[in-house]
Amino acid sequence: QVQLVESGGGLVQPGGSLRLSCASSGFDLSYYTIGWFRQAPGTEREGVSCIDDTGRSTYYADSVKDRFTISRDNAKNTVYLQMNSLKPEDTAVYYCAAKGAWWSTPVQTMCVARVGDSWGKGTPVTVSS
Repeated sequence: QVQLVESGGGLVQPGGSLRLSCASSGFDLSYYTIGWFRQAPGTEREGVSCIDDTGRSTYYADSVKDRFTISRDNAKNTVYLQMNSLKPEDTAVYYCAAKGAWWSTPVQTMCVARVGDSWGKGTPVTVSS
């Protein structure tokens, strides 16, 4: 099972930015589709953004389109989520998940159906003044 570690969360004011990172040691993430998910207290986990193994195919939830950008640097074995114009409703624990690219799961399916073979432990993001 792929081991994933998220980082970059924290407290930020509304309108601010954060960049989350999802990294793995011992596993080559270039063979995986990666997704970012979030879960606020009392809510279901939500697919935020997903990216395929090549980086050419991405998906964004409507709630984050034009504000968040997913990217990957396979040389650094890391996937990023750049979050701009943050809103209080973005407050949640953010998780990354990996799905083997050999399954050919479309990025939208991974995000909407919340399918992942391995999950990180999450990093909290709080947007508050």
